[in-house]
Amino acid sequence: MTGLILPPGQGRKLITKAQEVTFKATEAHGSSISVFEVLVPPGFDVGAHVHGDAQEFFYVLEGELELLAFEPVERTAENWHEWRSPNGDEVVRATEGAFMFVPPGTPHAFRNASDKPARMLFQCLPSPVHELYFEEIAEIWSAGGSIDQEAIEDMRRRYDVSQITPLRYDPSTRADAQSATARKA
Repeated sequence: MTGLILPPGQGRKLITKAQEVTFKATEAHGSSISVFEVLVPPGFDVGAHVHGDAQEFFYVLEGELELLAFEPVERTAENWHEWRSPNGDEVVRATEGAFMFVPPGTPHAFRNASDKPARMLFQCLPSPVHELYFEEIAEIWSAGGSIDQEAIEDMRRRYDVSQITPLRYDPSTRADAQSATARKA
């Protein structure tokens, strides 16, 4: 058996208009955990969602992301940015070195409300659920035009994802998102 060592920036890349994903360790390498480096552009919001079986781990390498990992008092269908838990937990503005663990069944989300790209290390157990997911979402993004929400919802259902709020990518709205984030600080 042989391990895997990758120099910085190496790994198989999927580049779309909305994200850049670099596959680091995958099922093809014999890993039971999928490991990715993800470049999250300004204006990207993955939308709040829940996995029935998958566990996820997020580590912010650089930049700033808003993170959510709790069941809110009330789930709203349009956005998760103002959600609060029964214990008073709120969305966290996470910078370099921040970590988020998401057990199965936990609503979670991330977005880049800043004007600069952010990078995170992302892990998912079990492999290869998110490997296949990233492959398929790259095909949806490459179709061009606006986000095909119906195609994303259909894909997410097949990959154990229950979507709560929509996935969004609109770089022109990042200033609005920044203003909302600044008001919360």
